[in-house]
Order: sequence, then structure tokens, then C-alpha cells
Amino acid sequence: MRIVFMGTPDFAVPALIALVSNRYEVVAVYTQPDKAAGRGRVVEESPVKKAARQHQLVVLQPENFRSAETRKQLALLKPDVIVVAAYGQILPLSVLEIPVFGCLNIHPSLLPKYRGVAPVPAAILNGDEYTGVCTMLLDKGVDTGPLLTIVHVPILPQDTAGSLLEKLSHTSAQLLLDTLPGWFRKEIKPQPQNNADASYTKMLTKEAGEIDWKLPAVRIWRQVRAYQPWPGCYTRWQGKQLKIVEAAPLAGEATKETGLVVVVKEGAATFGVTTGDGILGVLKVQLEGKKVVTAKEFLNGQRQIIGAVLG
Repeated sequence: MRIVFMGTPDFAVPALIALVSNRYEVVAVYTQPDKAAGRGRVVEESPVKKAARQHQLVVLQPENFRSAETRKQLALLKPDVIVVAAYGQILPLSVLEIPVFGCLNIHPSLLPKYRGVAPVPAAILNGDEYTGVCTMLLDKGVDTGPLLTIVHVPILPQDTAGSLLEKLSHTSAQLLLDTLPGWFRKEIKPQPQNNADASYTKMLTKEAGEIDWKLPAVRIWRQVRAYQPWPGCYTRWQGKQLKIVEAAPLAGEATKETGLVVVVKEGAATFGVTTGDGILGVLKVQLEGKKVVTAKEFLNGQRQIIGAVLG
């Protein structure tokens, strides 16, 4: 079977490597065009492009598939199936109709819940006990196509969006290998999604990471985990941004003054912040312009934070 792979970020890399390692014929890899990143605006290749080059695969990086020439180039590859994993583009119907076995997409959620671009942060933010990975057929909608296979993955208390997404990336690679043989033999019957149960996630913004200390400690703790590594959760102290990198919810009496920094001695937390319900124990922080340090290290050098009101 001739496979065209489409993906861009780190999440997609294990699936690509799994195909190559299991001797599937990957005739081309599509990924987003190289982009300037960082303060120096250095042009960087996507993780998928780097992995494809390491395995001597053909790499194509069209801006989109609006031109007939780009679609023709894809059709000439004669793919039996297109495997898509966080590619970053919505494929038009003219592309979806090219492969005999359709366009098979890997999505890191338990569809139809959390369609869209940020399903992993949403699952953590909402306090779900489980998330998972689905394989599905792409159609003209956004994550609306029929499901092929699905696997559940527990969300652990220490999971962040970054660590959970990495875990799901390896789960998705194995699920893809488990799915393709049955799909090629026509043993898997696509199951339509129940649109009544659907929910959608939006692109994360930097502003989403700002902490509202009036919220319960448990909610802020989920926010810290859901937005790690990006956009991160932050508050302000002495006119500077203070990122809460790692935290844990602690029991505490209700207080009228939220955002108040107090001394705590529970676990690895050496100070905490009062919230709308309970105290958020702080484990790791990053002051603007500084490196990430433990709460104890930070308190050793910034004792004056005790008694301050953040926000």
C-alpha cells in the first residue's frame, strides 16, 4: 500500500516512524512550510520534516491545496491512503477523494468530545479522568468524520498538556499500526459520530494563561497543567510576570482576600496563594527574565513575596 503522510508537530512523529519501521511504503511526507521562530526569527524545519529527512523520505511543503497543480502533484503519487496527524491544514474535498482508502486522521481525544485544535488542554482543564486517541476518516467538516478505532488513556494527576500529548503520540502510533491492516482488508466498519455529544476547542491564546485567583484552587491547578508548556499560567508581582509552572491544590479555609501569598508546609510547597476555594500550593515558578526554580529556591531569594497580593 502506498501511503502519503501529512503531519507537522512532535505529536505526529511517532506515527511516521512507526510506518517506516514497519516497512510501509511512505511515498511522500507533507508538512507545513518552514517558519521563522524564536527571538532571532531563525527559520526552522518542522519536527515531522526533520524525521522524514532522517529516513530519506520525499518531503513536500505546499502552502495549501487550492491550486490545481498542487492537487495534481499529490494525485500523481497515487496514494492508497493518506494518513494525517496534526497537519495544520483543512484538506479540501478534492484531496479527500484522491486515495482509494480515504484520508485517515489521528485525533488525540475521545471524539466527538473535544473536536478542534486543543483537545488535550481541554480534557485536563475540565478534570476528565480519561482521554484517548481516535482514528477517523476525514470529511469536509472539522473532526466530524466517521470513527474507525479508539483507545482510552487515563489522565494522571501529574499530567500536563505536554506530557499527556507525548504519551498520546506514542499511543496513536500503535493504534495506527493496529488499524491499517484491518482497514485495508475492509474488516473495520466506520461508525458515524453522534453530533449531539460534540464539543469544540479553540486555538489557545496567551491571555488564556492569566490566573484569576477568585477561582477554586482545583480549577487553577488544572489550568496550570492544561497550559503547560504553552501558553503557561501567570500572574503579576511587583510589576513583573510570575509564571506558576507547577502547583498542587491544598485545603484551606475560605478567605475574602484572594491572591494572597501565604507560607505553607505541605509536600514540596513552601508557599501558596489563597483562592476562591482553598489554597494553591506553589511548587515551581518563573519570574519574568529568570529561569524556572522550585518554590523553596524562589522563597530563599524573594522572601518579601510572603504577604503580597498577586494579580
